[in-house]
Amino acid sequence: MASFSRILRCQTIVVLNPICSIVRGRHSVPGTFTWRKPDAGCTKLNFDGSTKNGTGLSSIGGIFRDHKAEFMLGYAESIGQKTSTVAELTALHRGLELALENGWRDVWLEGDAMTLIDIIVHRRPVRSEEVQRIIGDINLIISELGSCNLTHIYREGNRAADRFAKMGHKLPEPRIWRNPPKEVLPIVIEDAKCKSFQRRM
Repeated sequence: MASFSRILRCQTIVVLNPICSIVRGRHSVPGTFTWRKPDAGCTKLNFDGSTKNGTGLSSIGGIFRDHKAEFMLGYAESIGQKTSTVAELTALHRGLELALENGWRDVWLEGDAMTLIDIIVHRRPVRSEEVQRIIGDINLIISELGSCNLTHIYREGNRAADRFAKMGHKLPEPRIWRNPPKEVLPIVIEDAKCKSFQRRM
């Protein structure tokens, strides 16, 4: 079974068996960020978690698109009081479950949480049993995929997933979309046109 604790070998690209690779975020020019299409035959998942300051109430969201940037599936869910790290990992875990359920085995995973990258790529020690459990579940699902890679992108390139995650706060139960909701459609269109956004400091 693949283990994320053994991944890091360099900071550019790391191969996990022949199955999964983890690479750094991609951008067009310094300071600008663009959502990038996957290769033909690959399904791209952008995922995100959202945690409200003060209450700790969290939600998750994600979006799958193909090599033509066409919407395939979106999801969002409220998950109660969680840390931001648990929210991000739960968003990834739920997305991986949906990838398997829909038969998408060649998957590009992309999120905007550097904390998650630190935990997975840099093998940061984790004391939380909940985080350890979620990472174990993620490992199990990844081992069932044909291939995958994980990238970090700043929020400007992850806007659709961010919007789904924020929508999750208002949902009484988990929801899946097979067509883009009106709240996300403008972002999907802009991403398909490769619109770039300046990094907000």
